[in-house]
Amino acid sequence: MKRLPASLLLFSALPFFTCAAELPSPKIKVLIVDGFSNHNWRYNTGLLLGILQPTGLFDLDVSTAPPTSSAPGWDTWRPRFKDYDVVLQTCNDINGGPSWPKDVQRAFEDYVAGGGGMFDYHSANNAFPAWPAYNDMIGLGWRKKDFGWAIAIDPDEKLVRIPAGEGLGTGHGPQADTVITNLGEHPIHAGLPGKWKTPHLEVYYYARGPANNLTVLSYGFDPRTKMNWPTEWVVTYGKGRIYNATFGHVWKDDVQPPALRCAGVQTIMIRALQWLAHRPVTYPVPRDFPTETALSIRPEIPTSVPPVPPEK
Repeated sequence: MKRLPASLLLFSALPFFTCAAELPSPKIKVLIVDGFSNHNWRYNTGLLLGILQPTGLFDLDVSTAPPTSSAPGWDTWRPRFKDYDVVLQTCNDINGGPSWPKDVQRAFEDYVAGGGGMFDYHSANNAFPAWPAYNDMIGLGWRKKDFGWAIAIDPDEKLVRIPAGEGLGTGHGPQADTVITNLGEHPIHAGLPGKWKTPHLEVYYYARGPANNLTVLSYGFDPRTKMNWPTEWVVTYGKGRIYNATFGHVWKDDVQPPALRCAGVQTIMIRALQWLAHRPVTYPVPRDFPTETALSIRPEIPTSVPPVPPEK
């Protein structure tokens, strides 16, 4: 075989590496799973699409679970989780909705354990207390007093594990403008201020669960208990990643809620999806990111979904 001079080899390789470096990263495939909740889930999905679509970073699909096990489509509702990088889960059966079919549960467990990402959105951590693997995946959820560990943050920013039966069941006080304090270093928070304020937040106290393989990312103060509680946390489950936050409350009569129009919440949501997909967290910290003393509420979120569901 005839060998080319090293200088010619280098020259001939340069265009290839230059073109490869300029190729854009493929979009992150995100599946929003909705269908039942004590929150305004239809409108909430519309708002989420209105936040995420304009970034150009995501391919977004929605899979709507039937509201009962006797509803049309229950036997055929089988989301193809494996086709997506991240599942953004919003289902919440706290008001008596169904748990997912057993084969859907198993498929979701396999998906996350195999490396899939799960964004456990707001009240989705209220869901499925009788599903053991779901409890393992979310780490902490809206649960009764005797369910499992709770985690508080002491004045020295040390985590305090509170055993089952001690303290209260999960709850929250009135929505309030709350200062979020970040803990440690995490790619989702890289470049963010250490403290920032968000509007109308529900700080969950005594969220409970197995609390294994869990890292608390931030906390907020609850005036009722006079304690600091996690506002964001991540969990590893097999090879998968799970992100939880109490951000994003959209109640039945909410219209363009400030809780979702917060520049901080929107920024962290996008960055969390990148991290969950095992991608570099590249979404920049915007100039309008809130500070410790000043809220930053953006204009209305574009959505074609009406804020109030039609009367039945």
